[in-house]
Amino acid sequence: MLGITASIIEIEVDLKKGLPMQLIVGLPDTAVKEAKERVSAAIRNSGYQFPLGSLIINLAPADLRKAGSIFDLAIAVGVLLASNQIRRKRETEHFIFVGELSLDGTLRPVRGVLSIAEKAREEGIETMVLPVQNYREASLAPGLSLCPVERLCEAVESLCTEKGVNPPRSVSTNQNGTKGSEEGNNTDFSDVRGQNYAIRAASVAAAGGHNMLFIGSPGSGKTMIATRIPSILPPMSEKESLETTKIYSAAGLLHAQEGLISRRPFRMPHHTASDVSIVGGGRNTLPGEITLAHNGILFMDEFTEFKNNIIQALRQPLENGYVTVARADCRFVYPARFMLVASMNPCPCGYLLDPGCECRCSRKHINRYFMKISGPILDRIDIQVVVKPLKPYDVIEGRPAESSESIRHRVLAAQHIQRERFSKYGITNNASMTITLIKQHCSLSRTARNLLYDAAEKFRLTARSYHKILRVSRTLADLDAREGISDDDLLEALSYREVERILYGERIHEEELL
Repeated sequence: MLGITASIIEIEVDLKKGLPMQLIVGLPDTAVKEAKERVSAAIRNSGYQFPLGSLIINLAPADLRKAGSIFDLAIAVGVLLASNQIRRKRETEHFIFVGELSLDGTLRPVRGVLSIAEKAREEGIETMVLPVQNYREASLAPGLSLCPVERLCEAVESLCTEKGVNPPRSVSTNQNGTKGSEEGNNTDFSDVRGQNYAIRAASVAAAGGHNMLFIGSPGSGKTMIATRIPSILPPMSEKESLETTKIYSAAGLLHAQEGLISRRPFRMPHHTASDVSIVGGGRNTLPGEITLAHNGILFMDEFTEFKNNIIQALRQPLENGYVTVARADCRFVYPARFMLVASMNPCPCGYLLDPGCECRCSRKHINRYFMKISGPILDRIDIQVVVKPLKPYDVIEGRPAESSESIRHRVLAAQHIQRERFSKYGITNNASMTITLIKQHCSLSRTARNLLYDAAEKFRLTARSYHKILRVSRTLADLDAREGISDDDLLEALSYREVERILYGERIHEEELL
């Protein structure tokens, strides 16, 4: 596996008379070198003889670093072929062998099988021999004959018969699995009391795929609203489901017998997470949280508590939809087109915007706290909402908010309009509009343009913020199924830049904030 893509490795086995010796070459890591012991035990415990003599195993291409236990099955078959213990009736050039061996000869599942199956099909390989547990995942790549096996002897049998072996009865042949990466939950926006303004903003973000920031006092409902956004998101397309499934397969998070992931990912990393766990990389180069959130939501609660370098690392994926992980001997590009939902307190003590509690923070501490969120990051967040604290009456006697089903109906209608509009451009939502598309689909009246010019000057809006306001305005019009953007749409979009008004309106005067 190279990131989430696969590279075909050819196993070459040379057996000669001499002192017993086994050597694996081709830049193997520790797990590959240990394959000698696993393969030797698996061959003996499967009823075959491990050959004596000088045994050299080459993994080609030799300049590509090999990692993991995925080569065990192919090495074992190569050793049996080199020692003439297999009377094959089919050419090995048409086969690809994938799987980790146990000491008793049974096969264990491996990660990345879906990407490997697609690569094998592209290379013209006809048959893939793989562990039973990976069968359903590999079946998502059509056009490749699959031979799921449970033991090494069954893999050998696939070469000894002209038609191969039949899948075990326990293997499901359904290629259209729709189980998600996580089980569904029962969260609904009707659980929320009050906060209709914040819920409205969340529905706008979901409809257009916009990044979002909640800022408010502790206990105001920021996390409660954010965790319910998945309940109103539109379903993934077949292409998006396949992309997400490949990512989870490469990360080893696709469970055995699990098919195509249909539920949009919702990732919620803790603020103590390391750089590698968020961005990706590490010794074995696995995708990070921002890639696991591809086509879904990355929720970063307590945003200012994350390390500064992690927050700054979000710049590239938020702008381009991918992240580049560069190392001394390799370079990987992971997809990372996600919807960022973040939440934070307005000050270190959390009560700057709460009229019922006195803020204990000095002006210096407040300014330093806001400095954790740099201008370039704030610039990339389309919707910024202040969540006001609730009164006890609203919590106990307040009316429930609108249900997720009702909100989702409007979101789906708006998403359908966007998919029809951008069907020729390869994008699916307003948040992905280019400057050219903004000029085509975000025309404003003279009054709205003058209003936007005044706001841009007063709140020091950058060109990126200016375009994001237009994108949000377009989404608001789509939610009402209107062709043009009205003045009210622009005003509402401007109201979703509250954090910028706090920072630049009057340089944080508490009287105005309250």
